[in-house]
Amino acid sequence: MPSVSYSALWFLFALVLLAVGGDSVVRGAAGLARRLGWPPFAVGLAIVALATSIPELVVNFYAVAQGQGDLALGNAVGSNVVNVGLTLAVAAMVAPLLVRWRALAHLLVVVLAATALVLLMSLDGRLSMLDGAILLVAFVVVFVLKILRSRENSPEVHAQIESVTAGVGSIAVDLLRLVIAAVALFFGAKLLVGHAPALGQVMGLTPLVTGLLPVAIGTALPEVAGAVRAARRGNGDLVAGHVIGSSLVNILLVLGGMALLSHGLSIPASFVRYELPAAFVFVAMLLPILRGDMRVSRGEGAVLGVALLGWIVFELLMLHR
Repeated sequence: MPSVSYSALWFLFALVLLAVGGDSVVRGAAGLARRLGWPPFAVGLAIVALATSIPELVVNFYAVAQGQGDLALGNAVGSNVVNVGLTLAVAAMVAPLLVRWRALAHLLVVVLAATALVLLMSLDGRLSMLDGAILLVAFVVVFVLKILRSRENSPEVHAQIESVTAGVGSIAVDLLRLVIAAVALFFGAKLLVGHAPALGQVMGLTPLVTGLLPVAIGTALPEVAGAVRAARRGNGDLVAGHVIGSSLVNILLVLGGMALLSHGLSIPASFVRYELPAAFVFVAMLLPILRGDMRVSRGEGAVLGVALLGWIVFELLMLHR
């Protein structure tokens, strides 16, 4: 059995590669999209929604292809819990977040509805290919509608979203970024999927819980750093947009794609009883915040952080029941 230090070192190196790959693909794709004349808001919206999920997307698809479905499931849904309980919580505790992007409240309801839909689909212990197709179509519909209704957003929101596409380089630089991203994401996913189960085994974790905790938390750390920087600059819309957009991507695009890629995805009974409801509850905790004064205070951030710690303790206790 591999030692903790051996597995941990490769695991950490995999996280570094995934962070580099995720950043490179976002910058390269944004540059090319702007050169092709795509609307800045549409490009920025895609980045806000997809940027934080690209590493998870690659890792989960690679895990499914390698027969590690439980690891992928844990990461996909665990990432939604971590989005709220770690990324948003830490950013709010560093600097209270003002959210002016009113459409996020509607997207939050969509994430809740999508999570409930996945829960219902999973009651028979399986996400079928048809289920996966429905989830993917739902993602495309929601994304297109948000672009078409972009005029309803305030100028301040437009400015924040379009700012993420700034810094466009030459075509050669953008293409180089995409090449670097492809290499880094592939080897990052390969190393993580290869060593995360061994690390989880050394720590006494099942593959599902390994995806829920160390993998989901580890892949979220670069986003936490980015959220803290955005919070300090007063860009609360970007922080909340990343969290909610990434959650929507995970529950619709990632799970839907996994179900199609694996020709149907087996869902453990415990996943239906505990993990999916937990993801629903964490997202639901944001409803009174985004339907109220549209601010996430330091105190609210602390509550979300404590909830995450409670969830982690619960998952660990469940291993020894």
